[in-house]
Amino acid sequence: MILETTIIVIYTIAIILIFMYALAQLNLLFNYLSSKRADTTCDTFDLSNPDEIPLVTIQLPVYNEMYVMERLLDNIARIDYPKDKLEIQVLDDSTDETVETTRKHVEKLRATGLDIKQITRTDRTGFKAGALKEGLEIAKGEFIAIFDADFLPKKNWLKRTIPYFKQPDIGVVQTRWGHINRNYSILTKIQAFALDAHFTLEQVGRNSKGHFINFNGTAGIWRKECILDAGNWEGDTLTEDLDLSYRAQLKNWKFKYLEDVETPAELPVVISAARSQQFRWNKGGAENFRKMLWRVLKSKNISIKTKVHGLLHLLNSTMFLNVFIVAVLSIPMLYIKNEYAHLRFYFYFMSFFVMSTVIFFICYWFMYKQIYGSGFKRFFSYTGMFFTFFSIAMGFSLHNSIAVLEGHIGKRSEFVRTPKFNISTIKDSWKGNKYLRKKLSLNVIVEGLLMLYFGFGLYYAFVVGDQGGDFGLFPFHLMLFVGFGYVFFKSLSSKV
Repeated sequence: MILETTIIVIYTIAIILIFMYALAQLNLLFNYLSSKRADTTCDTFDLSNPDEIPLVTIQLPVYNEMYVMERLLDNIARIDYPKDKLEIQVLDDSTDETVETTRKHVEKLRATGLDIKQITRTDRTGFKAGALKEGLEIAKGEFIAIFDADFLPKKNWLKRTIPYFKQPDIGVVQTRWGHINRNYSILTKIQAFALDAHFTLEQVGRNSKGHFINFNGTAGIWRKECILDAGNWEGDTLTEDLDLSYRAQLKNWKFKYLEDVETPAELPVVISAARSQQFRWNKGGAENFRKMLWRVLKSKNISIKTKVHGLLHLLNSTMFLNVFIVAVLSIPMLYIKNEYAHLRFYFYFMSFFVMSTVIFFICYWFMYKQIYGSGFKRFFSYTGMFFTFFSIAMGFSLHNSIAVLEGHIGKRSEFVRTPKFNISTIKDSWKGNKYLRKKLSLNVIVEGLLMLYFGFGLYYAFVVGDQGGDFGLFPFHLMLFVGFGYVFFKSLSSKV
């Protein structure tokens, strides 16, 4: 009975933590809905007055971006802002032929009167954080806008963001990500679904009540003074953006999130690229939890509620570990349920925690209809997308759990950049991308075995129990079977 008790305790803790996270999401939904009724007017710069137009530096941290570099530079060159008030830094850590092609393109743009320069490093210490820090040392601008290589800000982007910095305590203005290839595949659709939830429900829900949010690494703009006051960029985590965001807010800098300003970008179209991005984000989140836990708890500048939301925010990625634990233990729990009749009440009670899924379903519906609109047809489409997203997200739970564990134990790893493709339609091919890794990881094999494991769970539902079946966990195991199967087979196909 010791083994069974241990399984029950671990399973219960994990499922309660998931429920607590769901309640936090529900609170963010209430915040989000109330923010729509709030008056958000504030004092802003008048950019029609030349005396109020501040000097801005745009930083473009890039590394081996053959497929999107020309598109990036041409798009940034079209930004509508006075040329004498704009500086562009191409922070180029590339190690391939793009160093030379970028140099030529930069020279061509500079000939048009644009203040643009390519800055290269021979030592990539600190990776992206190191490049941003080095560029900051010579940046002319009072404000620093940052764009990753796959982002395409609209011409009026600076004119819609810079005005908010007239408030002296605003340290960051962050915009919402858009997705130029949202409908390319199931993979891009579920990534867009997850990111849309973050950029509506979570960012607005936290920001509207003064809780900590994060600069998202790109498509935002910093006050240079804020970066320096917070301790500058540091490369000791894989998510330097989240790290600096928390250090800045702990020093009382305010962040302004603009849901209505969309900055289009490209989603990874190959699962190996999505894997590397997910690994970096989830491990970085866990690393920042280790780094920021006591700073947040000991801070005298923030409320208890902001501390709770902050810690749950930093623990976002750890939810994958809890989901993975619940998933793996669910089949032994099915056996325990039918073997030990005296525990039936416990299982009736634990069934209440299916409310977590209901809460997520409700929260994400409000996000979905904000973007796509409401109505029965939209709701039907949303329901299919929600369960597709949930299934594939659970299929990533092993991969992301490993990232989270590495982050919590302090295992260091290098910053692996997400390959870009310059792909927006189904007709475009990713097959020739030179930056894709062809090596099959052991994780993929384990994911294939987990697919079979949950396939057994589906079979077991028919044979267990006194009445010839127990189908309480059947939908859960079906989603796990589909999710791990999708991740396994897509991972195999991306290696050929």
